[in-house]
Amino acid sequence: MQGATTLDAASPGPLALLGLLFAATLLLSALFLLTRRTRRPREPPLIKGWLPYLGMALKFFKDPLTFLKTLQRQHGDTFTVFLVGKYITFVLNPFQYQYVTKNPKQLSFQKFSSRLSAKAFSVKKLLTDDDLNEDVHRAYLLLQGKPLDALLETMIQEVKELFESQLLKITDWNTERIFAFCGSLVFEITFATLYGKILAGNKKQIISELRDDFFKFDDMFPYLVSDIPIQLLRNEESMQKKIIKCLTSEKVAQMQGQSKIVQERQDLLKRYYRHDDPEIGAHHLGFLWASLANTIPAMFWAMYYILRHPEAMEALRDEIDSFLQSTGQKKGPGISVHFTREQLDSLVCLESTILEVLRLCSYSSIIREVQEDMNLSLESKSFSLRKGDFVALFPPLIHNDPEIFDAPKEFRFDRFIEDGKKKSTFFKGGKRLKTYVMPFGLGTSKCPGRYFAVNEMKLLLIMLLTYFDLEIIDRKPIGLNHSRMFLGIQHPDSAVSFRYKAKSWRS
Repeated sequence: MQGATTLDAASPGPLALLGLLFAATLLLSALFLLTRRTRRPREPPLIKGWLPYLGMALKFFKDPLTFLKTLQRQHGDTFTVFLVGKYITFVLNPFQYQYVTKNPKQLSFQKFSSRLSAKAFSVKKLLTDDDLNEDVHRAYLLLQGKPLDALLETMIQEVKELFESQLLKITDWNTERIFAFCGSLVFEITFATLYGKILAGNKKQIISELRDDFFKFDDMFPYLVSDIPIQLLRNEESMQKKIIKCLTSEKVAQMQGQSKIVQERQDLLKRYYRHDDPEIGAHHLGFLWASLANTIPAMFWAMYYILRHPEAMEALRDEIDSFLQSTGQKKGPGISVHFTREQLDSLVCLESTILEVLRLCSYSSIIREVQEDMNLSLESKSFSLRKGDFVALFPPLIHNDPEIFDAPKEFRFDRFIEDGKKKSTFFKGGKRLKTYVMPFGLGTSKCPGRYFAVNEMKLLLIMLLTYFDLEIIDRKPIGLNHSRMFLGIQHPDSAVSFRYKAKSWRS
C-alpha cells in the first residue's frame, strides 16, 4: 500500500480501533498522573516541566551541558528532573559519585541493563535468571589481562590481512566519508577478531550484508531503547531478527578461529538454552553491538581531530617512528610492524590523543535504578529517593569544566602529557579528582571491553598514520548529534570526507 505508515499498514477493524482508543485513554491517564507528582519533604528539588511525558526533554537534549549547569546554579548539585516519562535524580558533584556507586543493592545497574537488553536485543532470560546474569558478566574477564593479549595478536593479523588485501592497493587518492570508512574498518576487524572467519564461499557478501544490517539496526537504536514498542518500529524489529538469525549457535559454531570469550559464551549459553533457541543469537547481537557501537564513532572522532590538527598528526607520527627505531622495526611495503599491549600503553602521545577525543565526545552516564524507597547519604546532605526512580551521574560536566580542563571546548592532543609522561593529576576546588575522564562508566557498570576498544583504536591509528597519506577534504567544523544521549560516544551532526592513499616506499 503506497503511503502506508507503520500504524496504518494493516487496516484495523472496529474492535481493534476501540482497543486502540481504550489503550490511548489509559496512556493519557497514566501520563497525567505521572506529571502530577509533587516534591515530598527531604526529596531533592523537583523540575518537571509542563509537557506531558516529555517533561524537560526538549531543553535537555538541545543543550544538556547548559541545561544542567543552569539547574545546578539554581538548585545545587543534586536535583530530580522529569525526562521522557522518567524521574531522574542527577548527582553532579564528582566528589560525591562514590556515594551512589557504593549502594549496589538499593541502586541497581543490573535490572536496568537487563531491561535494556530485553528491549534492544530481545534477550529476555536475563530479566529472571540471576545465575545467567552472573555467568555472562564473569565471561567478560576474558576481555582483560592475558586473554586480551591473545585478542590483540589476532587483531594484528586481521588488520594486516585486511590492509594488505585491500587498502594498501590504493595507490592513488581515494575519497571517502570518514564515518563510513571507520565503520566498515572497525566492523570487519572486530567481527573477525571475536567471531573468527566465515568459511562460506560467499563470505564477502555475507559479511557485507551483516555489516549493512548492523548499521541500519544501530541507526534506530535510540528509538529502540526508548518506550516506543518495537512493534511500532517494524523495520527495526525485522532487522533485529535478521541479525539474530545470522548469529545463532549453529552459525557461530561454523566460524573458524573464534576468540576465547565467544567460545566461553557459546558454552555457557548452551547450559541455559536449547541449542536452537533464537535467544542465543540475541545474546550474540548484544555482545556485537557492545563491541562496536561506541568504538566506531570514537574512531571517527579520533581521525577527524587528527586530520584537522596537523601538529597532532606530526607528533603521533614522530612518536610511532621513534618507537619503531627503538625496537629495530622498519617501515616498508606490506605490514611488518608489531606491537604488544605494553608497547601500545607506552605511547603517551597516542594515549593522550585518544583520551582527549573521549573527553570531548563521550556523553556516557552512570545510571542506577532505585529498588526501594531509600535515603541517599551524600557528603554533607541526605535525600529521600522513591522506588522506580533513577539516579544519574553525568561525567560530561566534568569533561567540560574549565576549572578542571583549560579551554575545555578545544582539542589538545597533549592535554594528558606532562614532562613527557602521562598526566593524571587534575583538580577541582583545590581537591584532586580520583577520576577525571569517564567515557566507560564507573563502578559495576564500567565497560568490561574498554581495553579491547582502546587497543583497537590505537592499532588502527598507528597503521593508518604509518602506511598512508591522509588529508581532510571538508574543513567545516562539525558538532555532536545528541540523539544518543546517555548511550556513549555521540555521532557527528553532519558528514565529513577525507582522502587517502598508500605511501610509496620506493625512495
